[in-house]
Amino acid sequence: MTTRTTEQGREQKNHLPRHLSTSEPSNPPFIPRQPISPSDVHATLKKHMLVDGFEFVVDFKRSHGSYLFDFVSNRRLLDFFTFFASGSVGFNHPKLTDPAFKEHLATLAVNKPSNSDVYSVELAEFVSTFSRIALPSYMKYMFFIEGGAVAVENALKTAFDWKIRKNFERGYKEERGNQIVHFRRAFHGRSGYALSLTNTDPTKTNYFPKFSWPRIHNPAIRFPLNEENLRRVEEEERQALAQIKDAIKSNPDDIAGLIIEPIQAEGGDNHFRKEFFIELRQICNENEILLIFDEVQTGVGLTGRMWAHEYFVEPDLMAFGKKTQVCGVLSGTRIDDIQDNVFHKPSRINSTFGGNLIDMVRFMRILEIIEEDHLIGNAERVGTHLLAQLSALQSEFPKLIDNVRGRGLFCAMDLPTPELRLALRKKALSKGLILIGCGESAIRFRPPLNLSADEADEGLAIIRQSLKELSTSN
Repeated sequence: MTTRTTEQGREQKNHLPRHLSTSEPSNPPFIPRQPISPSDVHATLKKHMLVDGFEFVVDFKRSHGSYLFDFVSNRRLLDFFTFFASGSVGFNHPKLTDPAFKEHLATLAVNKPSNSDVYSVELAEFVSTFSRIALPSYMKYMFFIEGGAVAVENALKTAFDWKIRKNFERGYKEERGNQIVHFRRAFHGRSGYALSLTNTDPTKTNYFPKFSWPRIHNPAIRFPLNEENLRRVEEEERQALAQIKDAIKSNPDDIAGLIIEPIQAEGGDNHFRKEFFIELRQICNENEILLIFDEVQTGVGLTGRMWAHEYFVEPDLMAFGKKTQVCGVLSGTRIDDIQDNVFHKPSRINSTFGGNLIDMVRFMRILEIIEEDHLIGNAERVGTHLLAQLSALQSEFPKLIDNVRGRGLFCAMDLPTPELRLALRKKALSKGLILIGCGESAIRFRPPLNLSADEADEGLAIIRQSLKELSTSN
């Protein structure tokens, strides 16, 4: 009987359909079914997409450190762009290309779990590492999602929920707490609620329905911060604070949050004084308003601090993204004024994936690299050097460079016109340096955290030569 059962079992196994076979398949090596030549990349994409970005085609295998390798020109480009500040430790960092880590990533890449409802050791390890290295002591709650704009959206939803519930507790019979104070030249994303906040370029927001929420003058510092510029910015701060107080008075109990970027990036790398942030913190405290910082671009070390707001005041909520690979919201304990807040009540804020697990594991390793290699300190040191040399360029080319500013490697400078900015970017790219703009006519610097002083000098030399050529042609 035993032999017969075994034979029957063997016979049944031999007749299993292929997709139910228990034997390991012998698969051929993976080869792309439709290989595309680098020279055909733009043409292929243009058949179905708007292609208005860079002309180069990135070669991920040959890109290393602070240099992106271009398939098209077959040369390396010094990267002061880092995918709009989302790159942190350069290309192919040895601790990210370690075979064991790559194998770990590959294992996880085969499946995409819904992290909001299905939990894993890898998710717990990521949250633990984030908490240890990057979570401020005054922040308690985390929420993860895919995309910076929707991170901002969920910060706003958190504020709306908090404010409206507080108003109900105070005796309101209908919803009140549906507005967000924000600033001119702000960029907070291009979806839903965020469209009502973003106002850097009409192309990004025209013809999309928006809320009419209080928009406040942005009292940006003009550099150098001499006596004249200090008087001007103090007057603009008084104007902005008066506008905020008027908005609160005109909309009693209807302001749920006040949102601001610690440095307005897309809007022109606009800096604000610590004194202004202190006033904002005080206004929010006095009027039951949540202070929200959008650190999607300023976060994770480039300013010389893990979070740029560490130079100023503590927020109640913070949106993050870009360098964090996965996006989301951090919240302090003020939210616990309401027992049934969004971090306690199921399904108030959620998404299918709750962030991408691959992005989380990658960022966990990046955080460890930042800690092990002291990269925030490097950003502060090399950034001080970069800023000093940009100031020297301003002295050398006063008709072309103005308003040099920065914290850490998060630096910027203004040119007289958008046309001259474009000309500088083109000349720099032709010489091997990637630069990007912001605001009306500014150049912003977004290199990796591990940029060396020599690499900074290499980029500065290219900028200097490009400015020299522009000065002789204008």
